[in-house]
Amino acid sequence: MRKSISLLLLGFFITTNSLFAQNDTIKYVLSLDDVIAMAISQSSAIKYVQNRNVNYYWRYRNFKTRFRPQLVLSGDVPNYSHTTSPITQPDGSIEFKQISNLAASARLAVSQSIPQLGTYVWAGTSVYGIRNLKNDQNSFSGAPFSIGFQQPLFAYNWMKWYRKTEPMVYDESKKRFVEEIEEIALNSTYRYFNYLSVQTNFNLAENNLKNSRDNMRISETKKKLGQISENDHSRIQLSVLNAQKALNQARMDLKNADYELKKYIGLDQMRAIKLTIPLNITLFDIDPQLALSKAKENRRETTYYKRRLIDADRRLAEAKSKTGVSATLQGSFGLSNSADNFMGVYDQPEKDRMLRVSVSVPILDWGRSASTVKLAESEREITIYDVNKDIEDFDRKVIVQVEQFRLLKDQLKTANEADKVAGNGYLIALRKFQNGELSITDLNIALQEREKAKRDYIRSIQNYWVAFFKLRELTLYDFENGHNITYENPMLD
Repeated sequence: MRKSISLLLLGFFITTNSLFAQNDTIKYVLSLDDVIAMAISQSSAIKYVQNRNVNYYWRYRNFKTRFRPQLVLSGDVPNYSHTTSPITQPDGSIEFKQISNLAASARLAVSQSIPQLGTYVWAGTSVYGIRNLKNDQNSFSGAPFSIGFQQPLFAYNWMKWYRKTEPMVYDESKKRFVEEIEEIALNSTYRYFNYLSVQTNFNLAENNLKNSRDNMRISETKKKLGQISENDHSRIQLSVLNAQKALNQARMDLKNADYELKKYIGLDQMRAIKLTIPLNITLFDIDPQLALSKAKENRRETTYYKRRLIDADRRLAEAKSKTGVSATLQGSFGLSNSADNFMGVYDQPEKDRMLRVSVSVPILDWGRSASTVKLAESEREITIYDVNKDIEDFDRKVIVQVEQFRLLKDQLKTANEADKVAGNGYLIALRKFQNGELSITDLNIALQEREKAKRDYIRSIQNYWVAFFKLRELTLYDFENGHNITYENPMLD
């Protein structure tokens, strides 16, 4: 899981599949690593994460193609028309004439945008032909060659900002992909320990019922010999009933936890499973500054904060561009001609030239432009403040998580010792009770202490692993092996 998820998972499934081919009644004995490996390879959660990553991949590919040359062939296939239309005569009068013709056109053009300047340039060739079916005549016109450009002046250059932010969006998506897989590992850990806690309660309930029944048999013998009071005998009977009720409740809780865990990791609901307590714990220290630097390097927040600032600058630039003079410069140069035959279009064509400047000057807008700029400036200042605050909160979150992980070492050791002491204490109390040296009240106290210590120990183990995976998710760094965490998306192979 932490070293080589794919190899671990492959070996695990080869073993378990061969095992269940022989006997479907054998339980899966699953470790925490096994559960996480299943979740990040076959769960519905991982499928969603992979598909979203694919979506951002193609979004980025689409972005890259937008600024590459585009070669387009367009035109009309033969277009038949038979109708009556108003025709202007040489003397200016209009007469309705019947028209019957067959027309076709074609244009081949290459275009290219220049994002740094916001310029659009193109070059192409085109031809148009028409056949008059009434008098059986052909005519052709076209532009053998033409080039042109369009240049906004004093305008908002969306292409420049788009080229800044879109690669950052893709970088965020790649980091989010790793982060969300680590989040699946964390969620699997929560479900694993929820199941393990319920499983522990079930095992304790089974053991308690067995001991209560043993105590009941001993009390029956003592009652016949007159060595136990009616009150103590009744309390032992009640303890048996309570133990049976606790076991029934634990069995129901175990079924619910079993369903939730299998549903999340994508495991067949018919398979019986048993979880092992993950005791392969490595208590090591983590340098807070290393964790913080890795978090800033690997997490998407770093790129996201920068993109928010760029977006604020972009909105301000867009607002300012709308307050003053805006203009567009367009120009083209080409060759054109007309003829009675197709090749005549290319025989001594005439020169075509065009240059146009479109200008828009705001004269009176009742302060709308100025207020738009002020609003964008205010929003930019708010964004800067929010980003700085978010950066501080993120840094603090990483440092606190490292400190919590460090404090868990002592807590885990203490809980382990308390579990051993409480377990031995209960066994001693049980032997004394069965020998008549201890009351049922003291036995119940020892039982409660043992159950509490066992649950506290499981909870301490859970807190360790949860803190461990939270730290991985916050930094996207493997502190055990000393490298950044990476995952491949099989849908992009």
